[in-house]
Amino acid sequence: MTFQITGLDPAPFAHLHAMSDEQLATGGAQRVRVAQKPAAPCRISLDDAEIGENVILLNYTHQGAETPYHQQGPIFIRETNARFAAKNVVPPALARRTLSLRGFDADNMMIEADLAEGAEAQRLIERFFANPDVAYIHAHYARRGCFAALIERSA
Repeated sequence: MTFQITGLDPAPFAHLHAMSDEQLATGGAQRVRVAQKPAAPCRISLDDAEIGENVILLNYTHQGAETPYHQQGPIFIRETNARFAAKNVVPPALARRTLSLRGFDADNMMIEADLAEGAEAQRLIERFFANPDVAYIHAHYARRGCFAALIERSA
């Protein structure tokens, strides 16, 4: 079973890095200087920001469907165009954390859910995708519950 994990497109977030702290706050976001690693997993690069690096913490709608599973939550964004995209690879930020994986059907309803250590997540992803009704998977960081990445079937 082939799958692909892809970081978020950096384009919609690029303007945030040029904004002042006051402008960010007006939109409910804030600039954070990273004090430890791993602590700020970027949703574009799908790796943790480095100590001393500035990241933007903002609210992001990751499940926009008008279902009971509509969700949004906090994410970190680095100033980068290095968008992670790879087949059958669990990216570094996910690999080093416990994950909550949630499988959704074509109607955006959750039909699978389980926990896995990131380094072992590939087996759970493959198990979910063995169910033909699973259209896509959302990975969340289990400890804080924040959205981590979208996982899709790949040819």
